[in-house]
Amino acid sequence: MKAMTQVMKLLGLAVLAIGLTACNPMENESESASRLVVERMQGTNVEDQVSDYIQSDVIVVKSGAETIVADIGFATMSCRLLAPASTMGASTWNDIAVTRYVVSYSRTDGRNTPGLDVPYPFEGNLSAVFKVGFSQEIAFVIVREVAKEEAPLIGLRTYGAESVLQVTAKVEFYGHDMANKVVKATGYIPIFFANYANE
Repeated sequence: MKAMTQVMKLLGLAVLAIGLTACNPMENESESASRLVVERMQGTNVEDQVSDYIQSDVIVVKSGAETIVADIGFATMSCRLLAPASTMGASTWNDIAVTRYVVSYSRTDGRNTPGLDVPYPFEGNLSAVFKVGFSQEIAFVIVREVAKEEAPLIGLRTYGAESVLQVTAKVEFYGHDMANKVVKATGYIPIFFANYANE
């Protein structure tokens, strides 16, 4: 009987250890058994073609009038289990709802002061549910119109496409699984700002 009690204690400790290793420390020290994965980040070039980079026009000419247009980013993401071989399998509790995102910008030369060297960071809201094992694409504003009316982008208006500001946009997606445990994923995409020619 005593030997059986010791075996049961050992089994209990083993189960507890497995449960602890199922926590998700990768992003934001989440305890979720699911993870959100950014598979691809895309945008559009000046010809409105989908690409793995963004050419952001600081002034767009339409019907002879100048206007400012926000730039849209596209993120293909998926929800995956941390332990896909689990005997329990996936359930709806493992699905992830993405509720907000944060965009910040950086330059390779280290000059990264918002409002001087790069646009200001900002936060936006989302409402998308990712089911375990499936990928889907979401669209979101990655450059706001107001950013093109502030430094440093407003300074590009007087130049043509020969004056280009290159930055990397870092997009952090935040959400939670259906058990309300926090998840986070991060994606990156290069952006080239200029006053591109419009026909």
